[in-house]
Amino acid sequence: MKSEIAERNKANTLAFLKALEEMNTDAVVNLFAEDGVHINPYASGLFPEGTKGKEGVRAYWEPVFPNFEKMEFPVEEIYSMNEAAMTFVKFKGKIKLKNDAGWYKNDYYATFKFNEEGKITEYVEIFNPIVAAKGFGLLDQIK
Repeated sequence: MKSEIAERNKANTLAFLKALEEMNTDAVVNLFAEDGVHINPYASGLFPEGTKGKEGVRAYWEPVFPNFEKMEFPVEEIYSMNEAAMTFVKFKGKIKLKNDAGWYKNDYYATFKFNEEGKITEYVEIFNPIVAAKGFGLLDQIK
């Protein structure tokens, strides 16, 4: 049973990244539990620290997608953890900026916690804030 849960949760982790690549807000939101949280521990005062609840997740992601032409998140590693109720994923971010402004690239590490139905209860996104600030021209705004 744990292996089935682990595989389901890995699939939902990959579905989240695919929904981001497709810039599909509804698909992202539908993967979260009603009270699910998104946490960015290294927001550094430049980016949102996260959000809570499905509508919070929608409000977080909906304005993000129109800023980019393309998003790619190739997975390097994915693991099941904590009795299959959690996944860890290491992935790359390759995001094409609009108006031929180039590509933003960063390395990501994320944890996902799931409820019994396989919905995300907690998503923690870990990225290098210096690389992000440099990529978006915000280095002078780091707090």
